[in-house]
Amino acid sequence: MNEEFEAVRIGELAGLDAARLDEMQFGVIGLSPDALVTVYNATESKNAGLRAQRVLGKHFFEEVAPCMNNFMVAQRFEDEEVLDDIVPYVLTLRMRPTPVRLRLLKAPDCATRFVLIERKAAH
Repeated sequence: MNEEFEAVRIGELAGLDAARLDEMQFGVIGLSPDALVTVYNATESKNAGLRAQRVLGKHFFEEVAPCMNNFMVAQRFEDEEVLDDIVPYVLTLRMRPTPVRLRLLKAPDCATRFVLIERKAAH
């Protein structure tokens, strides 16, 4: 398990530059309030096989990861004012089923919402 995955706070993520985000050992996807991708780190790009240029500015739940457009992920960003939860999940789009842990982060004082994706120690 990656301690940073569980410990990093939304305010810290929002303040990091692209180079520091790219060093993280888990996927970091930042979303605008209308779910457009604003942050897509190198780890997630490599793991998902999607270049950042192809993902940035796209609607995350409709164009990038429709497998997360459900009550477990997308709806929680709509329904909850504050969100910091780790969810066991299985990614299925464009890949064989891949167990992961998602960390969903949203705070009223942060314009960017985050989906963190840890692929290694998922249970």
